[in-house]
Amino acid sequence: MREVAIVSFAQAKAKRRELDANEVEILMPVVQEAVARSGIPKREIGFTVSGSCDYVAGQPFAFVSALDAVGAWPPISESHVEMDGAFALYEAWVKLQTGEIDSALIYSFGKTSMGDPAAVLNLQLDPYTVSPLGIDAVSLAALQARLLLDSGRYTEKDMAEVVARSRRSAKSNPNAQLRGDVDPAGLLAEPYYASPLRKHDCCPVSDGAAALVIAGAELARKVTNRPAWIRGIDHRIESHDLGLRDLTRSPSTTLAAERAGARSGRFDLAELHAPFSHQELILCEALGLADDVKINPSGGALAANALMVAGLTRIGEAARRILDGEAKRALAHATSGPCLQQNLVCVLEGN
Repeated sequence: MREVAIVSFAQAKAKRRELDANEVEILMPVVQEAVARSGIPKREIGFTVSGSCDYVAGQPFAFVSALDAVGAWPPISESHVEMDGAFALYEAWVKLQTGEIDSALIYSFGKTSMGDPAAVLNLQLDPYTVSPLGIDAVSLAALQARLLLDSGRYTEKDMAEVVARSRRSAKSNPNAQLRGDVDPAGLLAEPYYASPLRKHDCCPVSDGAAALVIAGAELARKVTNRPAWIRGIDHRIESHDLGLRDLTRSPSTTLAAERAGARSGRFDLAELHAPFSHQELILCEALGLADDVKINPSGGALAANALMVAGLTRIGEAARRILDGEAKRALAHATSGPCLQQNLVCVLEGN
């Protein structure tokens, strides 16, 4: 398998509602920063791939307009996935494995505040039996949380402690949307939003963008002294029928972790894409993470969750700490679909 590394990462500051910039204007400085930090001239980057959702933008082929932020002249080789940017990273990694290219730019963007996330995410459900019910992602997550609590493995206090740690960790993240010291007991005193979830158990609506650059071994060693090597990456999916799944567990995450080599060895930190507090508990269990692993030192998706961006951000945040010398080995996770339906696991290591 060809060695591939992340050599740079950049992101926009997450905001509840970005009123002063469109998607291109949010994305442009992020892409420029990622390319500049990579040390690879833009004209020499062999492939560009993006992740976004046209439904959020409210127009077909919205990703084509976003290319204005990249610059498509001279002509570039470009692709797009209608998913989180983490899955665009997987496509770029596969392309490097073929030997066709030596480097790739991956970016994702989401201006969720423009639309109705509940209506948009409803459209990914079964169009015959589930979507017509009008159920949204929060309601489905609440059903999942209720099943998890009823299993007896966790309590609402455990969920509140996840939120408190997330907000506390986000204090050191200038790009986070929600941060600060909160008391789990105080969180538990708040009213339910969709029982058993309270508002703080749910990820915020965010506008944002992220970008990173990956390169093959020879080029990576040339442009940086400490690449974040992708030692393993894999993604798996659960049944589309929610009734055929045990929503309290995530076997696709476990399988992806095994295939990516994440079930052995010690990690300094793990960036997990958990849009709801109880999902972090499910993921930690599925990944078999040790108690001493730092979970979401950036604050995670509970601190900022731009749609189609948060998963790529988890990988970027993990890679950044390796690039900066803060960590030697990190795990990153991204999800897509309702109730952790599709999951990607990426193992990163320093030199």
